Amino acid sequence: MMNDIVFQNKLRIARAEKRISQGELAEIVGVSRQTISSIENNQFCPSAKLALLLCIALDKKFEELFYFGDATS
Repeated sequence: MMNDIVFQNKLRIARAEKRISQGELAEIVGVSRQTISSIENNQFCPSAKLALLLCIALDKKFEELFYFGDATS
């Protein structure tokens, strides 16, 4: 049952609301554009520090950007 739960995010949506590119967000938080892409596609789970930096950069609360969902969503 726990294996079906996946850490997911709404990073792409929040970034679009701010009208900033992956590259711009990456520069703000100090990572590569590929890292942002990997996080948005649920291929990479950000560290706690990076997740909080993303929240600050996008002016969102942690629970507005990150959540647990099932593997099919």
